[in-house]
Amino acid sequence: MKKILLLLAVLPAFAAAAQKIEAPDYSAYILTPKAPDTPRINGPKVYGVHPKADFLYRIPATGIRPMNFSAKGLPKGLKLDSESGIIRGTIKKSGTYNVTLIAENSLGKAEREFRIVVGERIALTPPLGWNSWNCWGNSVSQDLMKQSADAMVSSGLADYGWTYINIDDGWQGIRGGKYNAIQPNGKFPDIKALADHIHSLGLKFGIYSTPWVGTYASHIGSSCDNADGTYWWVEKGIVDKNYRLDRSKISKEEIRYFGEYSFARQDALQWAEWGVDYLKYDWNLNDAWWMRDMREAIDATGRDIVYSISNKARVALGPQLAQYAECWRTTTDIRDTWESMATIGFEGQDRWAGFREPGRWPDADMLVLGKVGWGRKMHWTELTPDEQYTHISLWSIMASPMLLGCDMAILDEFTLSLLCNSEVLDVNQDPLGIQGVRHEGDKDYAIYVKPLEDGSLAVGLFNLSGQAREIGFIPHKLGLMGKQMVRDLWRQQDVAEIAQKERFSVTVAPHGAALLRLSPGITGNKLVGNYR
Repeated sequence: MKKILLLLAVLPAFAAAAQKIEAPDYSAYILTPKAPDTPRINGPKVYGVHPKADFLYRIPATGIRPMNFSAKGLPKGLKLDSESGIIRGTIKKSGTYNVTLIAENSLGKAEREFRIVVGERIALTPPLGWNSWNCWGNSVSQDLMKQSADAMVSSGLADYGWTYINIDDGWQGIRGGKYNAIQPNGKFPDIKALADHIHSLGLKFGIYSTPWVGTYASHIGSSCDNADGTYWWVEKGIVDKNYRLDRSKISKEEIRYFGEYSFARQDALQWAEWGVDYLKYDWNLNDAWWMRDMREAIDATGRDIVYSISNKARVALGPQLAQYAECWRTTTDIRDTWESMATIGFEGQDRWAGFREPGRWPDADMLVLGKVGWGRKMHWTELTPDEQYTHISLWSIMASPMLLGCDMAILDEFTLSLLCNSEVLDVNQDPLGIQGVRHEGDKDYAIYVKPLEDGSLAVGLFNLSGQAREIGFIPHKLGLMGKQMVRDLWRQQDVAEIAQKERFSVTVAPHGAALLRLSPGITGNKLVGNYR
């Protein structure tokens, strides 16, 4: 395989942290067409916010700049910056507001319908963003977070609706401040300034904690043995300069337990003051009491904070997860291997279909694309190009949250082509929020189907075997009547028009995927004649 050396000149701010790395030249595998120079508005078609909560939305749009943004029907209390396309403000009155977003440049004009739902639920489509863990692990810092946010914009990902910039484990120091909440360690000199910078880009900011006294990476958590918020291993000095437990002296397992005192309310107040928009709350086994405890703490702040519970949730707890959280991890940590990704995606997700709906998102874990390494041994993802197509196609048709975990400094053209396909992302972000499930298959292949809001049907064809194979379907057996247009979403082109009983098939590469859309799908038109 030919190699290309990715130089960091395009993102000089990353040079010290990212270093040089050789990445495979996968340019021959790129299917996604380049976005046109004319304006095109991407991203979700619906957005949820609580009454009187802070509203922040960056209109995702591709096309040459400068670009002018406007909106028709914007509710009272919101203001749109015409140059950046960032909408801010608060909406006091509950209800559904139908807005038309408009983007114009020297070559043309684009419009997109956009529903703002002010009510009881947020995260009405699966969150899209980035999390620090799969790349930086415990070595994450404020500078790396800031640079990752900048790269979300400069890479063009923000123009497709990628929004969240989330710190995982490794930011925590000791308790203090006016709330006696967890304060940052020396790697994060000013979290409020970091959040403000992320928000200035129209992006959102996330953070991490646990209801245990200690986190997986051995920093303090949101419960404690002592009412004053002091931790015995910190008091004894069994920590490094960033207040991480010295694991050479005490086992990490010795601090993975629930403390007598919950500091959820103190921590949530601090996060709200900093401007946190997303919380990853991480422990195993998840339980209803500690889950509810943080839910109530978040609600008491009055700030919209997406509450994401981790990890390896059990279906028996599904009703409680759906009651208290916007997202929950359905698996242990993913790795960049076919075995890990395929096992998580194909063997554990259908059981959650009954719990998935707008504002409630079972989470198949982060994306393992690009440069990863968990802060230990950085390397390019071990997934082949075809396996990466399966990864994104499957997470999209399942309507899973999608959080990148790679080094944002070196997003190559192939990786960007996977993440910047507006038609594929539309499947993930479809407002119905239905989970695509397996329609048929065996150990060697799987066909997934997902009904979409406009009546069309997304169909995923997945080759689970090590040999190329033909995979196909008959629309009639999927419940569709009449002629159907088949659209290849990765190539963004119509490839066939077939009768309802006509078989359509494609050759799918080993461990590869085809993602299609059948239109018109299900319609309300009156049928005349025999459709059996």
